[in-house]
Amino acid sequence: MYSLNVPVPGRVARLASDLFPYLAPFDRVRDRHTLVCKRFEETDLDRLREQLRQTLRGAPAFEARVTGIDFFERPPRGSAPVVYLEVESPGLEELHWRLVDEFGAIDDLEGDDYAPHVTLARGGSVADARAVASQHVEPVEWAVSHVDLYDGNFRESVASISLPA
Repeated sequence: MYSLNVPVPGRVARLASDLFPYLAPFDRVRDRHTLVCKRFEETDLDRLREQLRQTLRGAPAFEARVTGIDFFERPPRGSAPVVYLEVESPGLEELHWRLVDEFGAIDDLEGDDYAPHVTLARGGSVADARAVASQHVEPVEWAVSHVDLYDGNFRESVASISLPA
C-alpha cells in the first residue's frame, strides 16, 4: 500500500523521543514519525505517481502544527489504543479533501473520519494512553513545502512532490 506523507521536522521526532518514558508500556512504539495525508490502494507506482503530480499541480505549501497528545481508543485497524500527536493544519485538510475527491476515501480512515496525527505508539492499556495524553507538549510548527509518496511494503519514500510557496 502507498501513502502520501507530510515530512515532519526533527523537532517532532525529539518531542516523541522525550515522551518515550510514557510510551514504554505500549506493545509498539514508533521509531519513524510520519503524518499521513492520504492512503492509496493503487498498485501501479508509475501510474499513481503521475496521477498525483497532476492532481497536486498548483497545490500550495501550507503550515502544520502539533498541538497536543490524544489517543484513539478503538482504531478502525490494528491494535488499540493508538496514542498520537494531534496536528492542526487547514492546508493539510484541504489537500486531503482534494485527494479524496480524485482517488476516493478509504473507509473508516479518510474523508470525514480523517484526523491528522503522528502516531507515537499502539497496543497497550487505555489507562496508559490517558497518562500519555495528559502530558503537556509545547506546540511545534512547521512549513510543508513538499509531500512524499511512501511505499509501505519497502518502508521508503519513492517520490517527492514539491508544493509551491
